[in-house]
Amino acid sequence: MKKVKIAGREVFPIGLGTLKMGDKSNKFDQEIKAIQMGLDNGVQVIDTAEMYGDGNSEHLIAQAIKPYLYNREDLFLISKVLPSNASKKQLPISLDHSLIRLNVDYLDLYLLHWQGSIPLQETVEALEKAKNQGKIKAWGVSNLDTDDIEKILTFPEGANCAANQVRYNLADRGIEYDLIPVMSKQEIPVIAYAPVDRCDSSGTGLTKQNVLKEIAETHQADIFQILLAWCIRNGETIAIPQSSNPAHVFNNVKAAEIQLTQQDLEQIDTIFPKPVTKQPLALW
Repeated sequence: MKKVKIAGREVFPIGLGTLKMGDKSNKFDQEIKAIQMGLDNGVQVIDTAEMYGDGNSEHLIAQAIKPYLYNREDLFLISKVLPSNASKKQLPISLDHSLIRLNVDYLDLYLLHWQGSIPLQETVEALEKAKNQGKIKAWGVSNLDTDDIEKILTFPEGANCAANQVRYNLADRGIEYDLIPVMSKQEIPVIAYAPVDRCDSSGTGLTKQNVLKEIAETHQADIFQILLAWCIRNGETIAIPQSSNPAHVFNNVKAAEIQLTQQDLEQIDTIFPKPVTKQPLALW
């Protein structure tokens, strides 16, 4: 298992996504247990956003990571600002609200959720100011393709971009053609959402592939663990699967122990080949 370097730290390569968590009160206790199951088994990265349930996810996380339960310095908390709030005026307000909901003094990483009408340069300047104030340790972006990453890198503060969170899984490999090479050159890690294709819900049939079934059997694992192991295979990607089920979270964490062989990877490439042309950025 390779830890991933991000914002000057090395973190466990599988984190916790929290989309739609905290929205239903009857699931609140179970979702807290799911988050704590991950943290108790090595997870450091917790990903959320002001958009998730209008702050419900952040409130839930605050309950799961109470100071008497976990050392704040051991965690790596990520939240995201909506593009409509990514101006110099509004970003500090959104950030403060996220900090209050999470009940923490700072974020380890604050991301622009996706690009909107506010110029990237203005957002970057607002993020830099928040960093200088100590409210965030680092900043990055989400759902940005190659052209926009290259544009950010031309800004005076662009080299401080610490991550790009994008959809990445075995069925969505388009970023390998051009985005990952640009990011890798700048040592910008990928934070992969939907790393198991949202439990194979988009119709790509990942769980029905005999090759994946055979590889899973060889490693005494299930297919979802193989999908996660594939996603983090290069040591430059943090996968953030979402689950409200503590047992599923434990299963996800254990995927970090799986080391796919070169033969495994070559077999996988035969059914889901690497991209050979530019592809639109996969979203949501």
